[in-house]
Amino acid sequence: MDFRTAENYLYSLGNEVETMKLGLENIRTLLAAIGNPQNNYKKVQVAGTNGKGSVCAFLDSICVRAGIKTGLYTSPHLVSITERVKVDGADINEEDFGRLATRVREASEKLVGEGRLEHVPTFFEQVTAIALLAFAEAKVELAILETGLGGRFDAVTAANAEITAITRIDLDHQEYLGDTIEKIAAEKAAIIRADSKVVLTHQKKNIERVLTGRCREVGVKLIWASADVRINDEPAIVPVLSGSITTAKAHYSLLEFWNMLGRHQFENASVAVGVAEVLQNEGYGITNTDISLGLETAEHPGRLEYFEGFLLDGAHNVGGARALTDFLDDFVTQPITLVFGAMKEKNVAEIAGLLFPRAEKIVLTQPENSRAMTAEQLTAFVPSHVHADSIFQTESVTEALDKAKNVKSPNGIVLVTGSLYLIGEVKRILKAERAV
Repeated sequence: MDFRTAENYLYSLGNEVETMKLGLENIRTLLAAIGNPQNNYKKVQVAGTNGKGSVCAFLDSICVRAGIKTGLYTSPHLVSITERVKVDGADINEEDFGRLATRVREASEKLVGEGRLEHVPTFFEQVTAIALLAFAEAKVELAILETGLGGRFDAVTAANAEITAITRIDLDHQEYLGDTIEKIAAEKAAIIRADSKVVLTHQKKNIERVLTGRCREVGVKLIWASADVRINDEPAIVPVLSGSITTAKAHYSLLEFWNMLGRHQFENASVAVGVAEVLQNEGYGITNTDISLGLETAEHPGRLEYFEGFLLDGAHNVGGARALTDFLDDFVTQPITLVFGAMKEKNVAEIAGLLFPRAEKIVLTQPENSRAMTAEQLTAFVPSHVHADSIFQTESVTEALDKAKNVKSPNGIVLVTGSLYLIGEVKRILKAERAV
């Protein structure tokens, strides 16, 4: 298959969340059929509700800066599916993606034909296999893998990572992971194995009990990564690691020099530094300069990103909305015109309660996704004290952007948020407009 054919085939497998089949049997069978490529390099798996993509971006930047041949697998993508698979900081090219997708598809269909699988692997399972195969072909030394959803039965977990990291945990995807924070934490903690090194961030005690309990259960000595954050005095990160690594403090980059914005990035950076120091202790040539420069130059598109005059942030759960409101309170003084879209299963009421009161005008829209709520459905979550004249319903994202441009204050800013799928669609539209 060429790239377009491969892309269309993968999308034909259905929405990656709606068609997700949690479980490891299919992906393990598929990986075995293509030669278990994941066994050719060391792996870091990052799980969590919020921050896991940022941790991956920080760690990838550090390792590439250190000259380690590094693969990075993340999800979802914003504009092109090739964004999910990076080697040495660069997206896989379309030709290689199409070629590897063909190999994975052929193996998948053969397994079904032989009766070894009942159905072809899902979109996410096949893209995960493509990434792991790409890293083996590129002869990477290290692969950084972002968990898609949960942990216990996520396809990425089949790679059996030697190092695991878990970021902040919050309520999200309850229909798949459980209806309490403890159940969700247990699903994510399940990536911790007896032979893995584990880096955790401090959080609520009930969550920590689940995480530390899993470490005790499998006999792992964990490493806590924490950050001393001083916003008003001297914004700085001081990671403090303890456990199997000698306690150490290192004063790294100042917040105002980072590409990745928001005070929550201190915590994410500290987890990445924790993993980097584990790698240092295992003989990888990562210096403190690599860490400092890696933190400064890391990028994570669609997360507090200024793009073509818009502020884009994929906050799609309550934790993400809190981080976004903290950023707005700290750094945004202009009147805000909010373009908002969300998926059906999200806690829109609480997200809207946090974000809508901060906006001067609110433009509701529906991304091109089968899980997306309509603008009319979103109006039910507008707080009663928000004036009706400031609310606008639109039927498409293109219409929403045009409306936002027309109604925003002359000195205002347009903030687009609520869904990474919305952010991706906005970026495609803005890039197309720029190309004209």
